[in-house]
Amino acid sequence: MVERVYRFPFRAMASPCEIRLAAPDARIAAQAALDAIADVQRIEAGYSRYRRDSIVGRINAAAGRDFVECDEETCQLLGYADHLYHASGGLFDITSGVLRRAWDFRQPRLPDPALLAAALALVDWRAVRREGNRIMLPRPGMEIDFGGFGKEYAADRAATLLMRHGVRHGYVNLGGDMRFAGPQPDGQPWLIGIQDPRDEEGTVAGIEVSQGALTTSGDYERFVEIDGRRYCHVLNPRTGMPVSYWRSVSVLAPLAVLGGSVSTIAMLKEEEGLPFLAASGVSYLAIDSAGRTHHHKVSGEYA
Repeated sequence: MVERVYRFPFRAMASPCEIRLAAPDARIAAQAALDAIADVQRIEAGYSRYRRDSIVGRINAAAGRDFVECDEETCQLLGYADHLYHASGGLFDITSGVLRRAWDFRQPRLPDPALLAAALALVDWRAVRREGNRIMLPRPGMEIDFGGFGKEYAADRAATLLMRHGVRHGYVNLGGDMRFAGPQPDGQPWLIGIQDPRDEEGTVAGIEVSQGALTTSGDYERFVEIDGRRYCHVLNPRTGMPVSYWRSVSVLAPLAVLGGSVSTIAMLKEEEGLPFLAASGVSYLAIDSAGRTHHHKVSGEYA
């Protein structure tokens, strides 16, 4: 049966998103895409730090006071956050979202030192108390934020739903974090452009992908420039200051949540990011602050 490729653009997690899939007809394509989009929206609503009725909102509101009971999905995400904290040597810390209280990337100015110090005092995943399926943030004002891997988790979930609908050709793209359900209908890989971090209309490479995931972390998504220096939104949780060694890090991995975690940790590790990438066993393309490109391709179905 001949399948046609259908495209479903939408917006989620403050990003332009798209599902592209092959199906026998428009009705079947729409049913699969709408189910996947609904799950992305469920994850966005359920884990938004801006909604008091989300589990994240309730955990943050109870900081310094009470334990909050979590469902199985949330416990798994908290467990993954704990794994990332230890795998990164403490650099990937989901309590570091409070640093946004000091940084405003809409204004070209450095944060007030007192505000930054107050925010840094609330960054401490090690202090978070977890008992069974309950969690408590021990200090008033502390917060958790799944933004460091939430989009990637949603992309993986959405692609899994597409495949349960029988989709074998297509992908999910959530603001540049992509998970693939299979190659193009003719068996050829999808050709995905990697954005030039210094030219939003340009690309630095085209990568062929059929399976797995492609994710990118970079200094060009949100930033301010002050006295000729770029300050990006990827913040070191120990200093509260933006990282500066990498312009972008793109990773090919079996899962988007894995690729996104690897690329973000590499950004956070700065000059130690390259050895970390080399040891991770994934394919990558990284551009440093001088514009030099570093890449490694792992043979197999994801590269």
